[in-house]
Amino acid sequence: MNDLSHTIRKFNRFELKYLLTLQQAEQFKTGLRRYLVPDEHGNNNGRYALTSLYYDSPGLRCYWEKENGIKFRRKLRLRRYETGEILTEETPIFLEIKQRIDRVTQKRRAVLPYGEALRLCNDRQLPDYAPEDKAVIEEIFVFLWQYNLRPMSIIRYDRQAFMGTEYDIGLRVTFDTGLSFQTHPLHLHERPSSLPMLAPNLTVMEIKVNERIPSWLTDMIAAHNLQLIRVSKYCRSIEAAQNMPIVPWQQPLAESAQDVLSSSFSIFSKLRQKIGVEKQK
Repeated sequence: MNDLSHTIRKFNRFELKYLLTLQQAEQFKTGLRRYLVPDEHGNNNGRYALTSLYYDSPGLRCYWEKENGIKFRRKLRLRRYETGEILTEETPIFLEIKQRIDRVTQKRRAVLPYGEALRLCNDRQLPDYAPEDKAVIEEIFVFLWQYNLRPMSIIRYDRQAFMGTEYDIGLRVTFDTGLSFQTHPLHLHERPSSLPMLAPNLTVMEIKVNERIPSWLTDMIAAHNLQLIRVSKYCRSIEAAQNMPIVPWQQPLAESAQDVLSSSFSIFSKLRQKIGVEKQK
């Protein structure tokens, strides 16, 4: 996922979530493989790792809109598909607005270098952007000012994704394991200091579909006696942070992009630049 030029910028879909044990998930995947194929963007049978930095208002407005069941709600996140490479200021990442209107989930996203994304979201500085990203960048800019958004939580997990073939176009089923959260420091480029958000034997299965779930999949859900749940990874991370028994949770301080980028990884960036300069002499 290093080349993001082909990225789909917006889409609408329905999302259904289920909480399974790892054993239940493996049994369910056995049936899925008769109809779906592993996500071609993943490695090792459709697997990849995700890291997302979520923004919220000082009063946690995005959190409370979800908890109170507001039918129209949005949230903003920076999302990185982990590749094992060092995240630098120039690394492209996603900026995403995930929106819910009643039962329909909508996602709009743009691609910016990490440093530019931070300058937009933390400092309210409009970047240069591709023409196809104009609408979503401007929406994010207004959203940031309107809610006074700031970094609030980082969530990490491993995902295995399966995609529909030509018979089930738009269908996607994912399994998320190893969910963890972090509320300090909120720097995507630093070594994780995350805490578990779910028991290690559990996985979140999500079904994402453009229109309706195919009958073969509803039959599988019924046969496995799976129960639909309402769960937000972001909301669960805030609740987990608030319920930590030893250290009381406090909202993270708002940091400028310069504050974030001057942390650990910039030392190595400057060192590489210095070495590069010396090699040229």
